Amino acid sequence: MTTQIFVASDLHGTAVLAAALDSGCFEDSGRRILLLCDTTAIPEAAAPVDSMPGFDRLRTRFDEVLSWNDAVFPLHPGAWTPRADDVPLWERHLRRAWELGDEEVELALESPHTAPALAVAQIFTGGPVSVYTDGLTGYGPTGGKLPPLIGTRIRQLLHPDLLPGLEPLLLGEFGVAPRALPTPALLKVFGELADATPEFDAPEGVALLLLPESGTLPAAEEAELHLRMIRGTAARGHTHLVVRPHPGGPVPSVPDLRAEAGRLGVELTVADSGLPGTPVLAEVLYERLRPALVVGCASTALLTATAHYGLPVARTGTGALLERLAPYENPARIPVTIVDALLPDLADPAAVSGWSPPTGASVAEALGGLLPAVAFAMQPRVRPDLRPAAERYLSDGLNSRTWRYFKRRRLGSLALPGVVPARLAFVRRNAALRRLARRARALKRR
Repeated sequence: MTTQIFVASDLHGTAVLAAALDSGCFEDSGRRILLLCDTTAIPEAAAPVDSMPGFDRLRTRFDEVLSWNDAVFPLHPGAWTPRADDVPLWERHLRRAWELGDEEVELALESPHTAPALAVAQIFTGGPVSVYTDGLTGYGPTGGKLPPLIGTRIRQLLHPDLLPGLEPLLLGEFGVAPRALPTPALLKVFGELADATPEFDAPEGVALLLLPESGTLPAAEEAELHLRMIRGTAARGHTHLVVRPHPGGPVPSVPDLRAEAGRLGVELTVADSGLPGTPVLAEVLYERLRPALVVGCASTALLTATAHYGLPVARTGTGALLERLAPYENPARIPVTIVDALLPDLADPAAVSGWSPPTGASVAEALGGLLPAVAFAMQPRVRPDLRPAAERYLSDGLNSRTWRYFKRRRLGSLALPGVVPARLAFVRRNAALRRLARRARALKRR
């Protein structure tokens, strides 16, 4: 017998797992466990995933629901992984606590290079692993070097097909085969969540504003970005706006948003799931409202809106985010890059009105060479195989528009075209010359 353990940290990830099960991405097993992990800063103050509207409908796909937070308490699940010497003790303890016996354990994980997924994979050794991604980060590189004992166990990468014709780069260093989740299965699951979400008042044809995650920009710039989204949407002729705060952050100052909307003569509603501090999923709003325009900054939900629902979309604020994201390997850089390169700017009325859902040709033109170049610059040690693609793109594709996706210092440190003259590029690649330079700097300091 095999026990399958599906690890999820939020309602959206649970919905993706439900769609994967409905699509037959996992073989039948004797027992299916949904392992919930709350990785927020203060898990005790957050609403549990299993208390959110619609969870009961997703729960029917699993035989049992367990809590990783309870299993590792008082350790924080987002920051803890077991010591190597303690792994056998933890496996023995969890097998007894969860009544697993000696059964083989198959895992389904998100972000396998970070806790808590990394901790679960380290404890349950030997069994096959599936990785799923519910957003745009899957189109970027793995966020760090994954231990070979885990990476070689990964059998498949499940992902929503948000960019037609483009395969994710995640886990490419292990040759993991990507598998796109069928769009009808995803829409069916999100429809179930929409049916279970409490009603809220909003007329048809509203514009939906997806606020970015808090903390990336300084507070003053973040507040100004929210107001700019309202102004830009109102300038497009929309008279009723629905604001959806980011699920991972605090609700912004609603009085300030309402005051700006009132000054512009438009109505404003904040989307509420009915559970305090828990914004409703964007896909639920797409099902309920069918908005006339979706505006955001760097949200996966923007691509979901256009690729899965055929809704008009527009971006704003991506330039500031590209400039502010630090360090360069910040995983949010890939979603921001995709949204900035592919979607129309809210400040360009002609581009917004003429927008159509992405096709394989448009995606390849905008992102086919750009993403490998950004991915190599982000994680050169994880994906050294992407260097030739990065050099080709940077040799031919750098211009006043595409420079925003790179940093001169980063390109220089990697001896990539654009900063270092081609005739001197060998200097940074030559190990002997680098050793001499380090020795000279050391002598100078002494």
